[in-house]
Amino acid sequence: MKYNGPKARRVRRQGSNIYGSDKYDKILQRKPYGPGKGPKYRPGKQSEYGKQLLEKQKMRDIYGLSERQFRRVYAEACAAPGQTGEKMKELLERRFDNIIYRAGFALTRLQSRQFAGHGLFMVNGRRVTVPSALLKPGDVVTIRPKLKSSPVFGPILEAHEKYASPSWLKVDSGALKAEVIAFPEADHAEQGIDVRQVIEFYSR
Repeated sequence: MKYNGPKARRVRRQGSNIYGSDKYDKILQRKPYGPGKGPKYRPGKQSEYGKQLLEKQKMRDIYGLSERQFRRVYAEACAAPGQTGEKMKELLERRFDNIIYRAGFALTRLQSRQFAGHGLFMVNGRRVTVPSALLKPGDVVTIRPKLKSSPVFGPILEAHEKYASPSWLKVDSGALKAEVIAFPEADHAEQGIDVRQVIEFYSR
């Protein structure tokens, strides 16, 4: 089941800006303690299960997946050759919505998921409306021509001037075009996640 409650609550519970929006940095600065707690709250010792659960939720929430979707990624990573944790990161980074975000065509992953689901972008010239679609080297993401001049992308392209896209993407910000030129590696995924804790959680 996907979390649909207040995002600020989830951010405070994780203690990090898992959604990427500036407003959550401000919330964490103002209230750097968990929801339902006060400024004098001091967390007690957390169990191993609690640590694993929190890390799993953090990784899942950063990429905006439901529990069912995230379990599917884990199962696919387990079935693939290589280290499960690294494969999980690769699969998450190759998602269509994540590539829109990584290319700098959305300010947050939530926004990129909406763009993907509403069919604002195409893959290899064809409209795609499945955010979870996995892209591979050679695939090209482009904005639908009639949407290129949409005012929605004004602030995004302005922010893009200060943004550096990852090396596995070749990005033309002016044309709102991105080509996948390599498979993403584990180092290209979100940092600050202990994926070993995630694997241990599902291996229990």
